[in-house]
Amino acid sequence: MKKFRIQVWFEGRVQGVGFRFKTSRIAAGVDVAGFVENLDDGRVHLVAVGEEAQVRAFVAEILRVMDSFIKRHEELSDSTADTYKGFNIKL
Repeated sequence: MKKFRIQVWFEGRVQGVGFRFKTSRIAAGVDVAGFVENLDDGRVHLVAVGEEAQVRAFVAEILRVMDSFIKRHEELSDSTADTYKGFNIKL
């Protein structure tokens, strides 16, 4: 069965400010799976999979909580049959 997936690339002062940790804490309160990781170019990449309403609410909460650090974000959504176990921080 396919699930809704969103990828988000966050730009701004998003590394070194606890962005991945906060994202993981927010994920603990919703039914999403996936990961968040720092990219070498200074952005943070998020992949979230689940029911569309839950995933979109998750991303909206990240945007709300981390608003002062995010200058820009880009989203790409699709569906996937990939299975993700929980929500993880990639190092």
